[in-house]
Order: sequence, then structure tokens, then C-alpha cells
Amino acid sequence: MDTTTAAASPEALRDQMVDRILTSQRLPRPVETALRRIERHRYVPDAPLADAYDEKAVITHTFPDGTHLSCASGPTIVAAMLTALDIQPGQRILEIGAGTGYNAALLATLAGADGQVTTIDINADVTAAARRNLDDTGFPHVRVLTRDGADGATEHGPFDRIIVTVGAWDIPRTWWDQLAPDGRLVLPLRWRGTTRAVALTKHQDHWKSDWVFLCGFVPMLGQPGEQKTIIHPDGLAALHHDLDQPIDADALRGVLDQEKSTVWSDVTVHGHEPFDRVWLHLSAVDDGTVRIEADQQAVATGLCTPAIASRSPALAKDGSLAYFTIQRSSTPGRWQLGAIGHGPLGHHLASRIVDQIDAWDRDRTADPEILAFPAGAPIPSQMRGKIITKPENRLVLRY
Repeated sequence: MDTTTAAASPEALRDQMVDRILTSQRLPRPVETALRRIERHRYVPDAPLADAYDEKAVITHTFPDGTHLSCASGPTIVAAMLTALDIQPGQRILEIGAGTGYNAALLATLAGADGQVTTIDINADVTAAARRNLDDTGFPHVRVLTRDGADGATEHGPFDRIIVTVGAWDIPRTWWDQLAPDGRLVLPLRWRGTTRAVALTKHQDHWKSDWVFLCGFVPMLGQPGEQKTIIHPDGLAALHHDLDQPIDADALRGVLDQEKSTVWSDVTVHGHEPFDRVWLHLSAVDDGTVRIEADQQAVATGLCTPAIASRSPALAKDGSLAYFTIQRSSTPGRWQLGAIGHGPLGHHLASRIVDQIDAWDRDRTADPEILAFPAGAPIPSQMRGKIITKPENRLVLRY
């Protein structure tokens, strides 16, 4: 923190926060006005003033083991999700994940005097803090409930908008039932080891996306759909995968010790250029798409060198594995994209990753269309794509 920041007023820091957001995204005037008005530091009273208006999330509650339970999300993703939600004055809004109450205050500001906001969290300490913060900042009319977010709030619906501020692995049927026709749901949705904020509109028999945004959120409790498989005897690497993926842990354990096969694409990026959409392309074509996580020791020894050690896309099949990697290009300041494979199918899987690197390179800003059909609902042939099966929905991804 520099002396200028340390001496700045909350108003100045809040304006700096919004100005910083505006360098990366356009904001509707009501969203910008709300962000400049609501005093974020009053919702994280234990955080230093500068931290309250920094880009990073502010952790407010943790589990006994130190993992994060609740936080105030980073301002950029807050602004992006509010924009995607497209709130109109007078609407009823349901928020899943009460956090500090800050987001609910923004929602109430956008919905106006004739609107209604209900925010839910499963943790009583979280809701107590949110209730206190909202009361102290002039939002006693925001409804705060302590219950499982998956249950929603039928007694206060139907809702015109639902926003979820915890990472959801599936979309509970209750949210479908409680959302009005043509209503919008914005949520961080987890599949194939990655999380994306997705805006979905409710149609007659399915959800349909019109916005996808990279994000990271505290996982929603009570949705154990993602599994972790250790693939190295010393625990130096692991895969994160979904329930519907038949990952053979025994067959993959030790796969990184098998002969390495490296395949490079002709695609390069500059140092700060995002390449996360390669993951989306993989998930839209290959059922074996997972997330690989490598320990720093694994990276340092060359055992496993993903592009991002803690979270990179990979493909797993029949005891073989390949993962996304990068190396410095011969062109200064640029990085070459490729894949490293292990096991009998390692080279084949690495080549499949490179195929999707090439697909991404043809349009680096394209996102897949995501459809979600409630479990048991038929998927029309004209809406077919890569199907990802979850207990309450089937996702369809297609470019």
C-alpha cells in the first residue's frame, strides 16, 4: 500500500475501484452508480480500508481447517455479474450466498423502492453478519434467511432474477421452479474442473446462456459432485473430475512416471494474454476433460509442468493422461502452447489438446453456448452438442 492509497478517503477509493473496473468492462449507468454509492468498506469492517476496495476478494469466514467459507467477492466479478443479471426496477431478486451483505445492498439499490431482495446462506454466522451490515447501512428491508441455498425461498417468489454467489456444481430444480418465465439466473457454474460465471435465461423447457465469464468462487456446500484423484504416489499431482466421468484412479496412479510425449502447436500468446478458453473448447468436445493440479515440487523437478500448476486442463482416458502446457517462444515476450502426454495414449491425448488449441486460435474470444435441461427432459436434435450429465440437469455445450 503506498502513502497515497493509505491517506485516501473511502469515497476516493470507491471511485478508484469503479474507474479500475471500467478499464476492463462497460457498465450500465445504474450498475456504475450503485458501485460508486454503496460503501463496501462497511461490509468488511475488519479489513483495512485499502483492502476493502482492492481487486482481491476479502475472506470473512473460514472453516476450522482454514479453507474459505465466505468472502466479499472481488469487485470486477461483482460488477460483471450484476451487469449480466440485467436488473429492472421493481423486480423480485433471490441471492444464494449472503456473503457480507454487500451484494444484496447493490441488488436492492438496482431493484429500487418497489423491488424485493431475499438473500440466503446456510451458515448462521454468515447471515448474522450480513443482517447486521445491511441494517447498519440502511437496508433493513432486505430479507436475510438462514437455510440451504438449494431450497430457495418459495414463500417469497416467484423471482424475476436469481443470482448465485457460490460455486454451484449443479442447478437445483427449486431454482427453476422459483424463477418466473423468461427470468434470468446468473451463477458460477462448475464443470470439468473449471468454473465460469454463466447467465441463463429460462425458456419453456430449458435454460440458455448468453454470457460466460471466467471466475472463481467458494464452492457451494452440499454439492459433492466434483472428486479429487491423487495420481502420484507421493501426492505431488492430482486430477479434479466430475461424478459422471469414469476416472480409474488405480490405472492413473504413477502415470506421470511413464514416458513423456510432447506435442506443440504453432499458437503463441504474449505474456498477459489469457488462454483459459482452451479449457472451454476441450470440455465441449471431450468427455475426458479434467483439471490437473501439480505440487511445486512436481513442477521444479519436471515431473509435471502444466501451464498453471494449480489449475490447468487435462485429458484422462484408460490409464493415460495429457495436460496443457506452455514454453517460451523463439519470439521474445511470447509463449508457445502445447500439451504433454503420458501412458499408452499419451501422444494421442496430447494431440487432441493441440487440436483444441488450434480451434481456440481461430476465434480467441468465442464462448460456447450452454443449454441446461432438467433431468428427464428430452433434448431436441437441433440442440445437440456435448452432453454433461449431472443429477438434476444435463448441460449441452456447443460452439
